Amino acid sequence: MSPLLDRLTEIIAPVAQAAGFELVRVRVSGSSAKTLQVMAERPDRTMSAEDCARLSRALSPVLDAADPIAGNYTLEVSSPGIDRPLVRLKDFEDWQGWPARLELDRLVEGRKRFAGVLAGVDAGKVAFDIDDEEETALFPIDWISSAKLVLTDDLIKESLKAGKDLPPQQETPHGDYQ
Repeated sequence: MSPLLDRLTEIIAPVAQAAGFELVRVRVSGSSAKTLQVMAERPDRTMSAEDCARLSRALSPVLDAADPIAGNYTLEVSSPGIDRPLVRLKDFEDWQGWPARLELDRLVEGRKRFAGVLAGVDAGKVAFDIDDEEETALFPIDWISSAKLVLTDDLIKESLKAGKDLPPQQETPHGDYQ
């Protein structure tokens, strides 16, 4: 991570946690019109539009006070989505058994891109059953430049099931959702 992303994560993670969310990813994009993307989810791996709004309201004053990004920027709070990016070791462990695609920042056996099934975490490395190979590959997480779940019917069903298990959200007198 860059020093800016490290600083942003230091600022954002405690606010997200205090609001009941797990921080998935922080990203800054754009050069003249910057966007700060904060991706988060509940511990049950869900995130509603109301949750995004609540986290955005919690983050805005903290980010304004810390002023970690020079100039103007847009704050975008989102869920990881169904075909979510995998960025933390926890993600690779939580989604063990699901199809995914990985891209490395270096060549391994002449390739950078791999498709297969997540096989968890082993000794701090991502375990991955590569399509059409017999052995499980182990990749250090810092070699992985991008990884995401493959959108399948089963993944959609799992996501819809998780959403149905949520308790109904209730508005508080202050307009915040809980």
